[in-house]
Amino acid sequence: MTKWPSSRRLRGAKVEIKLDIKVVIQAAPFAMAYGYDDALAGRSDIGAVVSFTGLVRDFNETPDVTGLTLEHYPGMTESTLIDIGEQAWQRWSLQAVRIIHRVGYLAPGDPIVRVLVASAHRREAFEACDFIMDFLKTRAPFWKKEHSTQGEYWVKERHSDQKDAARWN
Repeated sequence: MTKWPSSRRLRGAKVEIKLDIKVVIQAAPFAMAYGYDDALAGRSDIGAVVSFTGLVRDFNETPDVTGLTLEHYPGMTESTLIDIGEQAWQRWSLQAVRIIHRVGYLAPGDPIVRVLVASAHRREAFEACDFIMDFLKTRAPFWKKEHSTQGEYWVKERHSDQKDAARWN
């Protein structure tokens, strides 16, 4: 398991803000509540927490997916995910961002990714979570090989993912 807290700071004319962004890449399953208690600990300025959890489906390019293997580029993946969290922080008023992503072999129904965003207001938390997932799908260096009863194949990039990310430009 690799944990990468963001140690960068955003500087304004008179304000320096420490970003509360944490990224974890691991092979082991994660708890569905990952990040919630940690993001809220000692805080009373958070009015909304939005999370997304992605799961392995038993269908995709073929109707009989039996599992998938996720590979990543260690170091670069964590750095890219922190950068995506920082971009969200610059767009919306956020209090915390948590991203956990699994690698290795996963079976249908297994959780792959969890993104949690805390903010004072729900709309900002919803939009930031959506933004992070769109950019994670298109910019983070992960490679997915699906296993099916017909064999194995690398999953191709989807035009729909690029279209979703382009709406934030």
